[in-house]
Amino acid sequence: MRDFEGKVALVTGGATGIGRAAALAFARRGALVVMAGRRAAEGASAVADIEAIGGTARFVATDVTQPEDIATLHRTIVADHGRLDIAFNNAGYQEPRAPVVEQDEALYDRVFDTNVRSVYLCLKHQIRHMAERGGGAIVVNTSVSGLRNPNPGLALYSASKAAVISLTRSAAMEYAEKGVRINAVAPGRVVTDMMLASKIMDMKAVAAGLPLRRMGQPEEVAEAVAWLASDAASFVVGHVLCTDGGFMAL
Repeated sequence: MRDFEGKVALVTGGATGIGRAAALAFARRGALVVMAGRRAAEGASAVADIEAIGGTARFVATDVTQPEDIATLHRTIVADHGRLDIAFNNAGYQEPRAPVVEQDEALYDRVFDTNVRSVYLCLKHQIRHMAERGGGAIVVNTSVSGLRNPNPGLALYSASKAAVISLTRSAAMEYAEKGVRINAVAPGRVVTDMMLASKIMDMKAVAAGLPLRRMGQPEEVAEAVAWLASDAASFVVGHVLCTDGGFMAL
């Protein structure tokens, strides 16, 4: 399927995990992919993976907690490629697990700057450009933790993801008539570096508690993201698609 042929797609946090898998999924469908993030070595590796399958990609060093980095990223894409058709706002940060009273203000700022403010700023740039061009598709990476917190000790992460869900829905309602479709994907127990760093004590027990009896893979979330960004989802707006192995149905 090459339904993204001729389109330019942006993935923040695109060097690893779900972002990297989404970048590969976009490239397989024909998009020119711009990956943004702080991990230059991993970014170069992701570009090489895309080129190995015949795709076109670039990595732009970006710290999404810095507003000027976000502005520069979007200016660069438009200046170099003339368009931005698809955006996956994926960059995120999860705090070390601890009770809320033990978390400090600096950590709060890091979580919300990465998970909420960066999405707000990215959306502003993306919506303006897409609305001027007649439309586009934006997907935001949230989490089932924003819908139902299954993780004691991750109050800041869960609160930030709940905020992102509300922000996504509001923006979707405001700009649907301009042709900008905005949706979210909410992964559950997916095996990524961030999930492994959260020090889940018994992954087999966690997997056994899911209806599918297994953990998810980044590629499975990526396929959901690609669908939301595609014309196949043309009537889907303001939706939060749970890619969670049935967790939210429990």
